[in-house]
Amino acid sequence: MNSILAQVSLPPGLLNLVLLGIGGVVLLVFGVIVINFGMIYIRALFSGAKVTITELIALRLRGIPVALIVDGRITAVKSGLPVSIDDLSTHYLAGGNVQMVVLALVAAKKAGINLIFDRACAIDLATKGTGKTVLEAVKTSVNPKVIDCPAPSAGKTTIDAVAKDGIVIRAKARVTVRTNLDRFVGGATEETIIARVGEGIVSTIGSSDSYKLVLENPDRISKTVLAKALDANTAFEILSIDIADVDVGENVGAKLQAEQAEANKLIAQAQAEVRRAAAVATEQEMVARVSEMRARVVEAEAQIPMAVARAFDKGHLGVMDYYRMQNVQADTTMRAHIGGNGTEASSPGAAAARA
Repeated sequence: MNSILAQVSLPPGLLNLVLLGIGGVVLLVFGVIVINFGMIYIRALFSGAKVTITELIALRLRGIPVALIVDGRITAVKSGLPVSIDDLSTHYLAGGNVQMVVLALVAAKKAGINLIFDRACAIDLATKGTGKTVLEAVKTSVNPKVIDCPAPSAGKTTIDAVAKDGIVIRAKARVTVRTNLDRFVGGATEETIIARVGEGIVSTIGSSDSYKLVLENPDRISKTVLAKALDANTAFEILSIDIADVDVGENVGAKLQAEQAEANKLIAQAQAEVRRAAAVATEQEMVARVSEMRARVVEAEAQIPMAVARAFDKGHLGVMDYYRMQNVQADTTMRAHIGGNGTEASSPGAAAARA
């Protein structure tokens, strides 16, 4: 440096100023580094989670909170987890919660659960925006939680099913589950567990011959449902299914039979009305045919005088024959009146038939 300055042959006063400027810049840069990273570097150094100044500067240049990353590494290293600055910064840039991942890893290690950093990051990203965290998943794996079936948020308090004898059984179950971290990413959620358990309860009650069998052995429901491996392809492992309450509802079978009988009665009434209408139509048809026949009789009786006239013209009927016919007709009319049936015998056709 001195040789270079000597070759430049600057005046001694100016040379001193240049050296002082360079030294000031170096001191300024060093002061800025110390002010920004000094305490963080010292804290990491004394915590056994040493970081380099280069890593700290790189974090600041990428816009990553330096204190957050370093504190996360300190927590991990103090718990015996070999997590690097690059791992934490990469997860932060991916949108993950670094602090929650570190706490989850610490909790899993203390509980003896084999949870690697990459899986913890995947669970953290999978739960983002769902209101759940990777730490909660680890805690649920350590301390199982209870899920009500049906869920209170669904607006129902019981699962209703009908036994073979037609009696409704109202059941309420509580499912004890713990998180299966290996299947958490891509596994079905609590809603699937609740739906499957509800389906199993309905199926078990529906296959019972009588509601009394269900009331006598409520644990039969839980054993049957638990044997169906309802936690397959879900993020949980079912530990137990307990029937919290069983009540008897209405007799749906009798109600359905009554409704069916009422429907059959209405069908029979409708069919009877159809037959009645057909009978009335047939009766009216017969009345019309009787009227038609009477009209024909009247028409035939009207032809009798004409036939008598033609018989006179042709000489087939004499005057005495005509008088004899009149006498028979008068006698028949008299007998009919005496017998109370004058209408039938008063017609010329009836008299001519008797003659």
